[in-house]
Amino acid sequence: MEHWKTYIERQKVEYLHTTIPPKAAADMIVVIPCYNEPNLFETLYNLFSCVRPAANVLTLVVVNSGLLASEEVVDQNRASVKEIIRFAERYNEDGFGFFSLLFEDLPRKHAGVGLARKIGMDLAVEHFLRNGKQRGVIVSLDADCTVSPNFLTTIWEAFSRDKSLNATIHDFRHRVEKESPLTESAAREYEAYIRYFRAMLEWIGFPYYWHTIGSAFAVSAGAYVRVGGMGRQQGGEDFYFLQKIFALGNIRELKETRVFHLARLSDRVPFGTGPSLQKIMDEPAGSERAYSERAFRELKQLFDMINDFRGNDDQLVERMIVTLHPSLQQFLKEMDFSTLIRECNQNSASPTTFRKRFFHHFNAFRIIKYLNQAHPDPFPYENFAGLVDKY
Repeated sequence: MEHWKTYIERQKVEYLHTTIPPKAAADMIVVIPCYNEPNLFETLYNLFSCVRPAANVLTLVVVNSGLLASEEVVDQNRASVKEIIRFAERYNEDGFGFFSLLFEDLPRKHAGVGLARKIGMDLAVEHFLRNGKQRGVIVSLDADCTVSPNFLTTIWEAFSRDKSLNATIHDFRHRVEKESPLTESAAREYEAYIRYFRAMLEWIGFPYYWHTIGSAFAVSAGAYVRVGGMGRQQGGEDFYFLQKIFALGNIRELKETRVFHLARLSDRVPFGTGPSLQKIMDEPAGSERAYSERAFRELKQLFDMINDFRGNDDQLVERMIVTLHPSLQQFLKEMDFSTLIRECNQNSASPTTFRKRFFHHFNAFRIIKYLNQAHPDPFPYENFAGLVDKY
C-alpha cells in the first residue's frame, strides 16, 4: 500500500487534514457529494434500508460550497450537516454508519461536484490506508439517488469474488417524483440515448463502451490510486475519470442492481441529467438529436481493420483507409493517423498490446469528436425519441 501513501502525500491540499474516524474501519465507503440538497435524507434512509453486506460500510456525505455560494446555499448546507449528525446518532450501528464533512469557500476555479467527489474519494483512500484495508471499495453516488435493496451486497460480492476487479458499472433509471408527462418523456428519451450510445460503442468494437454516470459506479481503492484519482472538473468529472479506469481493464457491469436518479432540471453543471433533460424539453417534439447509426457503421469499418494495420508501413495503411467514408478519411488525415499507427507498431510486441495502444489514441474523446464533426453533414441526426422503444 506504499503507493497509496505516496498518492495521499502528493495531494497536499487542506481537506486532507480532515479524516474519517478510524474506528469506522470501513471496507466499503459510499461517497455522496452534497450541495444545497434539502431532500438528501431520502437517499440516506434508502441506503439504511438496503440489505447489508458482510463488510463494514460507511456513507460519507461531502457537504460543500464554493466562494461564490449564496447565503441561502450555505445555510442549507449547514442545516444538512446538523441533520446528518442527528441521523447518524440515531441510525449508526456497528459496521454500518453515516458521516458528514462540511467544506466551505472551496476555490472558485474548482468548486463543484468534481472536487467534492474527489475530496470524498481521497479521504476514503486515506481511511483504507490507515486501517490496512487493501481491498477497500469506493462507491460513487449522488444526493438525489435511491437504489435497489441489493445495491450494497451486489457491489461488495462482486469485488469479493474477484480480487483483481477494478470497477463495477451499475444499471440506472430516472425517477419522476411529481406527475409530469413532459419530464417523464424527457427522462425516458435521455435514458434511451445513453443506452443507444453504449450499444453503438460496443457494436463498433470499442473496448471501453460502458456508460459514464457519476452516481452509477464503484471502484477499488487500488485502481483509484493507479489512475491518479478523481479530477476536479466542475462537470464531466465522471466521464474523464472512468475513461482512465476502463483502460485498466477488468470492469464488470452489474445489471442486477440499479440506481434511481431523480429526474430534475438543473443548470448547476454543464453536463449530465439536468442540462440534458432541459435541452430535450426545450426543443420541439420529434427534433433529431441522436448520432446516426451510419456514422457508427463507418467507425466499425475502421476498427475492423485494426489487426491489418499491425506491421504495415504508412503507404499500405493509407491505401487501406481509402475504402472508408470521405468524412472519416478527412478526420484521420487531420489527426495524422499514419503517425498513430506507426507509434503503435513501434511500441507493441503483440496484437493485444497493439489494440490497447490503438484505443489509447483513438479513445472516447476522439470518437465523440468525429461524431460531432460528421453531423449533421454528411450524416443527419436521427430521431431521438424513436430510440425509446429500442433501448
